Amino acid sequence: MDELTTGTRDRRGHWWPKLHAGIAPIFVFPPQPRSFLRWLPTYFLPWNVLFFLSAAVLWWLLTPGMDTLSALAPGWVLYILARNTAAVGLFYGALEVPLYIQRRQAARFKYNPAFPEDRENGAFWWKSQTRDNMARSLLFAVPIWTAWEVLILWAFASGRAPMSTSAADPLWLLGIALIVPFIHHVHFYLIHRLLHVPALYRHIHAWHHKAVNPSPWSSLSMHPVELVLYFSGAGLHLMIASHPLLVLYHLHYAGFGAAIGHIGFHTIETGKDKGVDTHAFTHYLHHKYFEVNYGEGLVPIDKWMGTWHDGSDEGERLMEARRRRSALGRRGT
Repeated sequence: MDELTTGTRDRRGHWWPKLHAGIAPIFVFPPQPRSFLRWLPTYFLPWNVLFFLSAAVLWWLLTPGMDTLSALAPGWVLYILARNTAAVGLFYGALEVPLYIQRRQAARFKYNPAFPEDRENGAFWWKSQTRDNMARSLLFAVPIWTAWEVLILWAFASGRAPMSTSAADPLWLLGIALIVPFIHHVHFYLIHRLLHVPALYRHIHAWHHKAVNPSPWSSLSMHPVELVLYFSGAGLHLMIASHPLLVLYHLHYAGFGAAIGHIGFHTIETGKDKGVDTHAFTHYLHHKYFEVNYGEGLVPIDKWMGTWHDGSDEGERLMEARRRRSALGRRGT
């Protein structure tokens, strides 16, 4: 594919899409029905459908029965941990190996043309961003992800939390499934904005921002406290008469979806003239500039709060204006 048909390279070789990052045409007035209908397929395909299918496979084929889940026991807890570790390894490896190890599409559509492994970096274990991020993800992220999953599955199975079924409440569960991404995005914005409070950033969130040029394994390379907060969004299912499949979908959306947001490529080539958009540009700009795009644009809280950057010259101007106002405010105090 020709990357210059949809983007440009600046003087430093960084790739920028010609089409600026957009806000989902949902929370807009007046309504934009045509834009909404054009956008709607992208809400489901390919990523949301993929995460739902992965959750369905694990729930129906690779999760113990409710009788087993009703009593906490090391055997099934360790089984869930091993199952999740294997799933993360397979999914993240399927992104990391072709794009960052084999480099099948070189740096085409890559925002930052540099590859993290091309130089040593003392900020990371073994001076390697990839090995550091992979180790932190497997040592901290997967166990904390699993802990939330185990807690909620056990609460459902033991009757400690309300649970519904597709037979009893099909429309209710369908509604929850449809809004899981919205729930995640609002929750993510709130905890992410909190973690940028200076004291919390310095002691917790700075772990994650070491990866200025992120790759898939960077996505879950977080401080354990941040990981507890990040996956806590799934805890909502303990209060709304949900279903275990939707809990797994929520966790997969958070856990696997994070890899897409940090993939570093705008398009994954699938053929000579074919590719899949990652929609990773919004979060790439956050890692590049730190003070913008605390959310992802599905729910436009950044737009409402004045911290949105769409990659345009106007977005750059607004960001610099905010920085100047912030600097003046600090000097004034």
